[in-house]
Order: sequence, then C-alpha cells, then structure tokens
Amino acid sequence: MLGKFAEDYLNHLAYERRLAAHTLANYQRDLDVLNDLAGDRAVSALAQTDIRRFIAQLHGRGLSPKSLARVLSGWRGFFEHLRREGLIRANPADGVKAPKAEKRLPATLSPDEASRLVAIEDSSPAGLRDHALFELAYSCGLRVSELVSLDLTSIDLASAEVRVIGKGSKTRIVPVGKPALAAVKAWLAARSTRKGAESAALFLGERGGRLSPRVVQARIKQWAIKQGISADVHPHMLRHSFASHVLQSSGDLRAVQEMLGHASIASTQVYTHLDFQHLAKVYDAAHPRAKKKV
Repeated sequence: MLGKFAEDYLNHLAYERRLAAHTLANYQRDLDVLNDLAGDRAVSALAQTDIRRFIAQLHGRGLSPKSLARVLSGWRGFFEHLRREGLIRANPADGVKAPKAEKRLPATLSPDEASRLVAIEDSSPAGLRDHALFELAYSCGLRVSELVSLDLTSIDLASAEVRVIGKGSKTRIVPVGKPALAAVKAWLAARSTRKGAESAALFLGERGGRLSPRVVQARIKQWAIKQGISADVHPHMLRHSFASHVLQSSGDLRAVQEMLGHASIASTQVYTHLDFQHLAKVYDAAHPRAKKKV
C-alpha cells in the first residue's frame, strides 16, 4: 500500500515543486493505479519485475503506448523521490520501458491529386507566386522552412538546380523539374514589378517582405479546396508526396534520401512502407488470386 508515501510525494510536488493542479491530478491518478495494482504489497517490496507486470496488465486493458509511457514516468518520479529520501534502495521503475507506439505513416496525396494541386491557372501575381511555390515544393521535396528561406541566388535556372540550406545548416543541391522551372520563371517576371523586388528573398508576401511559413500553410489549404481536393493538405504533405512518388517510380532510396536532406537513411525508409502499401493495393485490385475467396 502506498498510503502516506503517496501523500508525502504529492505534497512535495505541490509545495516544493509547485506543480499545477491539473498536473497534480494526473500524478494522483497514476499513483492510485499503482496502489490498486500493488495491492497489499509494501512499497519497499516492489521490484522491477512487478513494474513490468503492472505495465503489461495496463497494456492488456487497452492503454496506449503513449499513456503507458506517461504512467511509467509518473511512477519513476515517485520511486526516485522515495530513493532520495532513503525509503527504498533502488528505483524499480528504472529500465522499464513502455511498448513502442506504432509509427504513423505520413499522409500523402495521390499523383493525380498532387498534379491537380500544383497546376494552378491564375495569372495574378499571387497566383503566379503560389504556382511557383507549390511546383517547387513538389518538384524538390522541400520543407516549408526551406522553401521560404530561398533567395534569388538559390535557384540556377540554367542548370535546373536549387541550393537548399536544410536542418543543421547543411546545404544540398536538388534538381528542379521543367514544370517548376517554368513556374518560377513566370513568377520572377511578375516579382520584378512587386513591392520588395529589391529584396534577396525569392518569394515575397503582399507587403514586400519574405513570405512566412504560416502564409504558405494558409494558401495551400485554400488552393486545395479550389482544386477539389478533400484531404487536409499542408505544405509538408507535398514533401511526403514527392518522396513517395519518386520512390515508387525509381526505387532509389539513397537518391531520395539525398534529395530530402535526411541525415540517416532510416528517416527515408518510412516511404518504403508507403510504397509497399501502394503495391499491395494494386495487387488486391488487379491480381486474379487476390479477388478469389478461399
């Protein structure tokens, strides 16, 4: 039974660490769960094997890996407090890990949806800018932060390449497709007459300053609705779509890694799962044996 041990710990959190009432309620709830699972066992008798068993029981009741990790964190803090106070020899929650959460696959557009989204037909300056933005994002797989950080000198129209400064200030060179090049050229012609034309930034906002990520997010959602795309589109979805579609076409994981600017190929490998999902759908739809019920 936790009894006074739990009460003293909660007082410590409330009066010494001055945690918020909501946070204290979460700790209280986690300790109540631990108390129920421990039953009549003394706190000092609980071992790592008990904590592992308790977590397995909670997992069996349907608690998610994320919830289990939070519970474990609360228990670990409680036992660590008892250890510092000399009430137990070791923290039984140390070394115990929650089950790994399933890695969510990134949302992507289909090739048809991506093409429809970037194929903007609007000759206004804002329309030409957005067309160039989206074409470049999809053509090169750029993060929105990389996209708005581009300068006029970042893109080489002659060699069809863009120099990108990514995470960790690492520079990479990415090829630019013909539709994106054409869209950028059209925007540059319009940009020369816009407020802020003397700025180094490739993409300008309405006031002549560098375009912000928030504006890009808003514009891409507006255009997705106009182009009849029902998905909740965000700029990073074009990056995911780029990676998935290039991988489906080429199968060259290393090349996709380099174009995305991933430090580790493990980050790029998530797109192989998307590729497999695509192939599985094609199989289910087309293979004669897949349609037959056994």
